[in-house]
Amino acid sequence: QVQLVESGGGLVQPGGSLRLSCAASGTIFRVGAMAWYRLAPGKQRELVASISGGKINYADSVQGRFTISRDNAKNTLYLQMNALELEDSAVYFCNANIYYTFTASVDCWGQGTQVTVSS
Repeated sequence: QVQLVESGGGLVQPGGSLRLSCAASGTIFRVGAMAWYRLAPGKQRELVASISGGKINYADSVQGRFTISRDNAKNTLYLQMNALELEDSAVYFCNANIYYTFTASVDCWGQGTQVTVSS
């Protein structure tokens, strides 16, 4: 069984910073593509950033402000969020494609962590 656990959310003022973490645990052969999504009230789920191999992609809304990274040795994904704006308030979810054998994988989601940007 594999699980993802996010941490690092909280309340921050506009212009502030937060760093989210997502740790994978369980029976892991290797971790494939990883990503951060967010869901705000009244909006559709948005892909914030993804990292797969050496390829990184960001949503236009966070480009230049957010940085996604991963520590493969720790099976951990990070999201450094700077210059936070009111519109960044949402529940942030970690997603990962986790291989439990050489060829078999499962798509996993974390439980979500709340980020609130407010003055």
